[in-house]
Amino acid sequence: MAQFDMPLSDLETYLPELDEPGDFDEFWSTTLAEARTYDEAPKVERIDIGLTEILVDDVTFPGFGGHPVKAWLTRPAHADGDLPVVVEYQGYGGGRGLPHEHIHWAAAGYAHLMMDTRGQGSGWGTGGSTPDPVGSGPASPGFMTRGVLDPYDHYYRRVFTDGARAVDAARAIPGLDPARVALSGGSQGGGITIAVAGLVPDVVAAMPDVPFLCHYRRAVSITDSLPYGEITQYLSVYRDPAVEVQVWRTFSYLDGVSFARRARSAGLFSVALMDGTCPPSTVYAAFNSWAPGHGETVTKEIDVYPYNSHEGGGDYRFPRKLEWLGKII
Repeated sequence: MAQFDMPLSDLETYLPELDEPGDFDEFWSTTLAEARTYDEAPKVERIDIGLTEILVDDVTFPGFGGHPVKAWLTRPAHADGDLPVVVEYQGYGGGRGLPHEHIHWAAAGYAHLMMDTRGQGSGWGTGGSTPDPVGSGPASPGFMTRGVLDPYDHYYRRVFTDGARAVDAARAIPGLDPARVALSGGSQGGGITIAVAGLVPDVVAAMPDVPFLCHYRRAVSITDSLPYGEITQYLSVYRDPAVEVQVWRTFSYLDGVSFARRARSAGLFSVALMDGTCPPSTVYAAFNSWAPGHGETVTKEIDVYPYNSHEGGGDYRFPRKLEWLGKII
């Protein structure tokens, strides 16, 4: 796909007006307070997968509604002192997979918590282990429109809460430094990263790559690619204008741009200018909104890949993140 969005010079200053609900903060503070009433400690079970230099734990922690959420925790076997930890979130349709797929951060001296995504894991990769026990009304195939007529019922209310509770879990596990928690993820994982950075603003760093779940209205208006196309499909079936109003009201509580405005950590983004899945203007809308009013006190960078689509920087991202995070954490 050719570059189809705004010119880069316009992207760099793009700050859209959002129809943000007045009770956005109350909605999310209440949601997290309810989730944190399920305050049992994470269950950490050591497993042996044949690695000698990396420890692997199968972690279960209470997420939204106290529902059990799975994660893999990897860390160097011979570390001294409490380790900085990277909490990572998976892309759309994927699960936590197998633990040996996630050893690069541990090999670099970090602890790494790879969160499973509830109800996902069968679209690609090597599977997931976390069901979503909550049902929803009629929805397009996929996850975007599950519970779309009420923000309290929407699927991503549960997922974003799980993401915040993953940080709580990491901070409760012995051997991990609760003051040095960073977030990472690509696509859907990038969107969750942004949401959690807004919900838990005392994390030290967030590294979203080609993030999804930002500036929904803009995305739907300029791309017909999935998963944003699930919203288009839903609204093409439910033609009542009142339904459309309610759909956009629900997404106004879930927009990464609103979460970016509440972030306070350092941020390292990436964007691909030929990305028809997560259009560049939706990424820049979140990046340009990141940690407003903090000026030079917050490190904020974005890496641009002019000739790439949704794969973005691919495997080039890890050494870049490793170098950048080493200066922050």
